[in-house]
Amino acid sequence: MDRVRVELGERSYDIFIGAGLLSQAAPHLKAAGVGNRGVIITDSNVAPLYAGKLQEVLRGGGFAAEIVTVPAGESSKSMRQVNRLIDRLPALGLDRKSFVIALGGGVVGDLAGFVAGIYLRGLAFVQMPTSLLAQVDSSVGGKTGVNLPQGKNLVGVFYQPRLVLADTGLLASLPDRELRSGYAEVIKHGAIYDAEFFNWLERAEKPAQDLVHVVRRCCEIKGDVVGKDERESGLRAILNFGHTIGHAMEALSDYVGLLHGEAISIGMCCAAELSVRRGGLSRPEADRIRASLAATGLPTKIGDRFNMSDLRAAMQLDKKNVAGKQRFVLLKRLGEAFVSDAVTDRDVEEVINVCR
Repeated sequence: MDRVRVELGERSYDIFIGAGLLSQAAPHLKAAGVGNRGVIITDSNVAPLYAGKLQEVLRGGGFAAEIVTVPAGESSKSMRQVNRLIDRLPALGLDRKSFVIALGGGVVGDLAGFVAGIYLRGLAFVQMPTSLLAQVDSSVGGKTGVNLPQGKNLVGVFYQPRLVLADTGLLASLPDRELRSGYAEVIKHGAIYDAEFFNWLERAEKPAQDLVHVVRRCCEIKGDVVGKDERESGLRAILNFGHTIGHAMEALSDYVGLLHGEAISIGMCCAAELSVRRGGLSRPEADRIRASLAATGLPTKIGDRFNMSDLRAAMQLDKKNVAGKQRFVLLKRLGEAFVSDAVTDRDVEEVINVCR
């Protein structure tokens, strides 16, 4: 078992990484100082695999936790599901010392974290991510929230977990497509912050070769960034590399048929092209990013599904924008990212056409 510490003063917390952590959940919750009653929020895919086992483990450790299940998929990141969950919680007898466990991927973590942050003005929140994408990215850093029809993650709060338990053994049940989707965020972490890690990823044949190392290094990178800029006033924005165009595609697809990591993979290819034009990234390095994503089986082309005007309109709702000015995360070189408002409309249109 590995441990990564996210340093945020009195809200600091540990991320534990390794196989078998689900069966050790009870002592970790006790060490985190949560109350003895809570709720496990999960989805319809994960519930039959792991929710009952987790409930038994907690019961054996002196905790009582009810299971509440939402439909699997991005459509559950909605205000409708928030309202449904909040309607359920009063009947469970929760109080201010109770806890919420998010058992699932990024959708469950974002949704459950948002509910934990607003119910009774904040309940202790524990992340137990079951997807690679959630273990390397979304479970860390305290971003919670849901989507609106107009765009992704437009409603939410910063609410840090008390604890993250990343059981890498649970990744064995992931479909190959979901595992590849998570690997997009892995490649992103190397591209924006650690060129040596990116180099290692290029040499690795498959992400499954050393998942503990992959998850740990990504958590170290994200934990370091979040510790320096919790609320995205500066440095943390670099974590959105590839997300401007990626999130626009997700919104335009109504979050159906395009996984988050697939959209981010395409978005990173576009952002790499923009970086060659406006960031200083060399052409060979941009080609390496595209090749690394393609070698993992991720898409690198937008295709004809989205037209230019719709993409531009969706990008206007990007949360990095300031005073109506579009801002993009670009690379100076592999391992060094920054936020730029120097990208022109013409740049964007040319790059989208190049990435068709």
